[in-house]
Amino acid sequence: MTGRTMSIGMVPSSVIYRKPALAGRDGVVAAQSRDAAAAGAQILAAGGHAVDAAVATSLALGAVEPWMSGLGGGGFATLWDAKRQEIRCLDYGMIAPSGLDPAEYPLTGKPTGEGFFGWPGVVEDRNILGPYSIAVPGLVSGLGLAHKTYGRLPWSDLAQPAIALAERGLSLDWYGALSLLVEAKGLARFDTARATYLPNGQVPQPFEEGQPVFLKLGRLAETLKQLAAEGPDKFYAGTIGQALIRDLNALGCRLTQDDLTGYQARFIAPVEIAYRGAKVFAPSGLTAGPTLQRVLEGWQSAFAPAPGATPEPDHYRAYAAGLDQAYRDRLANMGERKTEPRETCTSHFCVVDKEGNVVAWTQTLLSRFGSFVMSPSTGIMMNNGIMWFDPVPGKPNSMRPGARPLSNMCPTVALSERLGAVGIGASGGRKIMPAVAQVLSFLLDFGMDLDAAFHTPRIDVSGPGLALVDRRLGDATLGSIAQLMTAEFTDLAPYPAQFANVSAVQAAADGLRLGAADLASAWSGAVTADHVRT
Repeated sequence: MTGRTMSIGMVPSSVIYRKPALAGRDGVVAAQSRDAAAAGAQILAAGGHAVDAAVATSLALGAVEPWMSGLGGGGFATLWDAKRQEIRCLDYGMIAPSGLDPAEYPLTGKPTGEGFFGWPGVVEDRNILGPYSIAVPGLVSGLGLAHKTYGRLPWSDLAQPAIALAERGLSLDWYGALSLLVEAKGLARFDTARATYLPNGQVPQPFEEGQPVFLKLGRLAETLKQLAAEGPDKFYAGTIGQALIRDLNALGCRLTQDDLTGYQARFIAPVEIAYRGAKVFAPSGLTAGPTLQRVLEGWQSAFAPAPGATPEPDHYRAYAAGLDQAYRDRLANMGERKTEPRETCTSHFCVVDKEGNVVAWTQTLLSRFGSFVMSPSTGIMMNNGIMWFDPVPGKPNSMRPGARPLSNMCPTVALSERLGAVGIGASGGRKIMPAVAQVLSFLLDFGMDLDAAFHTPRIDVSGPGLALVDRRLGDATLGSIAQLMTAEFTDLAPYPAQFANVSAVQAAADGLRLGAADLASAWSGAVTADHVRT
């Protein structure tokens, strides 16, 4: 095939980007929201474990980027305990309600619906938005299990930064306003979401100069205060869960109180990958971890860079070939459809503390603003996790009561003598794994440090037969990849995001702690405990 040149994005790559990795001795949080990273860094500065900081960062993200994730979502994490020399993966993913009835999702007969995965259309898009699209949320259970296992500071302390951010409200700079604008049509369809995010029936005016503008997020601050006082278990069995179920059942949602009280996050076995002298760990099961394993094992046999080499067009061609084949296998055997991927909305962050403990944490509502259903009594925006399931019966990933869906999340920890411990992950749906794999290759194949790896251009192959090539890689790389598949130039830009939003931290062998965040994202950043303390 012949490579086509196409520009996608708002800002050309030549204009941007430098966002240096940050270093400190007492720990770092890297996230796609610097405000959330600062919340976690405050906990590190107070002597918290990396998991304590992860709890604070996670809760804060629900207040500062509520379209991405929050109390109504779920996800996966990978944790490295430096003292025990132990890796554990945490599954707090969403689950279909026990009362889900596939017959309530009749097909329209149209080729595709409006979702990311190319499923056949469902009447009223019930699997994509609204009360029928909601799955059992797992985030708070995951936070509770992680804190119970590793936490050092009181739970109530960890919620205080998020409470302060929720009381402040959502920042309405240009990026915050844009994030509302792109989903204003969906928000307008549901009463509480419309009243909260579209006051006076429209997206609020962002501030340009002078006094910042913030938007109140319903009753979220009150719910966080109650969660801080009562603890994570009461979220499901107490008055928060009861209020949530009342609100959702009034709209026709099939979630029950038993679904909430019966939910339990769990530790699962990691996928372990030997790569270039390192050990790479990611979640197993219905995540992108097994696909990452397939990709890295293929690259290991496909090329072996000489010491001191830099990525050349042939290396990117090998990247593309391995990713293409891995996604063909994934789509054929794990349940998704062979359609071009679209942007999904997820939060990823990483934490490293002064002892060298590392957390790679990914959480999501799935779509931007999830189901668009906000519980008026709690201010919680609910996921649309049912969209992960194929609405056609009898498929590997078909809808079933109590089922766990296929996910693209890939929080990863890599251990090596040279690097120490690196935590890495991303948001961006199918784009996540290709980004994680390439940054790992930059670190392990080419000997880059974290800063150089984040500033090295990438490609994206997250569906069969198409490669998006960062324009900075030039014609030679485009042409090399175009010998295998359709290849198109694109630009690194804040919106629409053509590449995954990556964050990483490192517990270096010399005791230094480093963090790096996505270059193009408007709000991403790394914050050190040392900086917060000063």
